[in-house]
Amino acid sequence: AHVDIAIAAMKKHIAVGSEVGGAYSIDDCWRLVHTYEETKTPIMMLENCCYAKRELLMLKMVKMGLFGEIVHVRGAYRHDLREEVAKGLQNRHYRFRNYEGRNCDNYPTHEIGPIAKILDINNGNRFLTLVSMSSNAVGIHEYIEKNMPESKLDNVKFRQGAIITTMIKCAGGETVIFDLDTTLPRPYSRGFEVHGSKGIYIEDTDLLCFDGEHEKGYDKLMGSAKQYDEKYAHPLWKDYDPNDSHGGMDWHVISAFKDSLKYDLDMPIDVYDMATWMSISTLSEQSIALGSQPVYFPDFTNGKWLNRKKSTAKKYSLTEIYE
Repeated sequence: AHVDIAIAAMKKHIAVGSEVGGAYSIDDCWRLVHTYEETKTPIMMLENCCYAKRELLMLKMVKMGLFGEIVHVRGAYRHDLREEVAKGLQNRHYRFRNYEGRNCDNYPTHEIGPIAKILDINNGNRFLTLVSMSSNAVGIHEYIEKNMPESKLDNVKFRQGAIITTMIKCAGGETVIFDLDTTLPRPYSRGFEVHGSKGIYIEDTDLLCFDGEHEKGYDKLMGSAKQYDEKYAHPLWKDYDPNDSHGGMDWHVISAFKDSLKYDLDMPIDVYDMATWMSISTLSEQSIALGSQPVYFPDFTNGKWLNRKKSTAKKYSLTEIYE
């Protein structure tokens, strides 16, 4: 119901801070954009992972040119949600019906948000084409058989693949790969990686190295990103509530929304970002249904990405704060 509620609010000129999620149709994404352009009511997707400490550290270092030219970026939403999905009927959780009836990257914004900011998507760059592939759907079936034998869910045919892999080609030549992995036993990870002509960052080992250092090997470079914290930490992480949920990034994203409203500034994650990121669910569903064929990525800015003015929300604009 995110889209309908957001549109109803904008039509009443009530500013919108929206939770994250995937879209069910491309038309819904266009409705968001058109309503904003008609009403000019502020709207922001509250994607907290854009404000995570490591993602902001890499964003700052990328914009400073330390990675050279960005070639490739990776991400993922790897989170064991088997219990949540399997008990969705009794707990009234939306994921059950989605996993039963759809096969797509149904939760793309945690990974694509930070990636899009690194690649200047909708601000000088854009996504061009998307390809998605689905594995088989054994994970949730096995979980129900083992842990919920009395649930009467044995005959439910879940369509959602255990792992969805999506690839995107950008106008700037960069490539993107990200996974949805939520019905297998695994630790949480967002699989964040940045590959540039001068350096690489790999989240799962917290490895950060530049040209020449890579010859040391993985065993000596694991955890190496920590040494850059003090010198290159994003300024936002010098002022935050450490007791806040998700390690402080929720505090940042809510503060960004409130301060942007208070001072009449551009939203750092605006309606074009929201439509672009949410549309991935529908586009991946289309690609998978077509046998993993490439699908065209809509330009929700209608060409404005070529020359959009930068956000004036200096404190929370993500890409300008250190300039």
